[in-house]
Amino acid sequence: MLKEISNVVIVGAGSIGTALGNVLARKDMYNVVLLSIEKDVVQAINNKRRNPKYFPNLKLSKHIKATTDTNVLQDADIVFLAIPSNVIVGYINIVKDILNPNAILLNMAKGFGPDNKIITESLKNITSNPVCAFKGPTFAREMINRIPTAFTIGSIDDSHYKLFSDLFDDTNIYIDFTNDIRGVEILSLLKNIYAIATGIVDAHFSSSNLRFLFLTKAFNEMREIMLQYGGMEGTMFKYCGFGDFCLTALNDLSRNRTLGLLIGKGFFVEDISDKVTLEGKIAVNVFCNEIKRKKQSCDYPIISELYKLFNEEYDDSKFVTRII
Repeated sequence: MLKEISNVVIVGAGSIGTALGNVLARKDMYNVVLLSIEKDVVQAINNKRRNPKYFPNLKLSKHIKATTDTNVLQDADIVFLAIPSNVIVGYINIVKDILNPNAILLNMAKGFGPDNKIITESLKNITSNPVCAFKGPTFAREMINRIPTAFTIGSIDDSHYKLFSDLFDDTNIYIDFTNDIRGVEILSLLKNIYAIATGIVDAHFSSSNLRFLFLTKAFNEMREIMLQYGGMEGTMFKYCGFGDFCLTALNDLSRNRTLGLLIGKGFFVEDISDKVTLEGKIAVNVFCNEIKRKKQSCDYPIISELYKLFNEEYDDSKFVTRII
């Protein structure tokens, strides 16, 4: 059991990985390393204290380091996985023989892994390392600029709450905790779906009454699906639940909300998925196909109408009427 943390490795030097690394490096208590495949980014971080692709005008902490060498995983106590959902499982499969067997893995990606499986569960099938979920209502730009930011730790080990509380103590990151890893992961997928639907509603109607009528229905539908998939009700009220749903559904920086707005305004084109990462569109098809495959009850009007919209000839002007 890990009693204290010395070495923190963040796999991925994108916006969220860089922001998280910078927050931790400012404490000057840990050896914080960004592990990336982008040589130019690694060189810029080490030589100029900047990430030119994601935060070109922001000076990073002098205590943060970057590398392309996976051998850094040998001494890692904590490994945050801040890379795309579709590559995480394959990546760990490649480096698992290098990885410190006691290192705690934290999945930050909000999507499905191979074969549309939940990432944390796929990771547990290929490694004996402790695997946790780390999700919350977070925009990287605000986190790196020291705005108070929240995450939920999903772990079966209660001692991890104290461990991570100490890790983030005296930073702008606040955490809550649950043993319901599956619920944390499911909610990170569902919130993208209902952010799309919120965007469609807001595109058609500028109405506070209707918006919060819809959000109540959406929140309850998310709850029912999460419970059906084995999550715990209390997880809905963690940062990964209510908080992340509201951030994604109501903020125009959200890619999935933006998709909904494009659909509602009539600007959606099919090739948009090739240009923007749209986890919600993928998740709609996965959930609905799985519900059909298991022949489970599908009394979920919002996700059902989204499925029709993405897969059939559909008049989106009738979307709001059909879901309420």
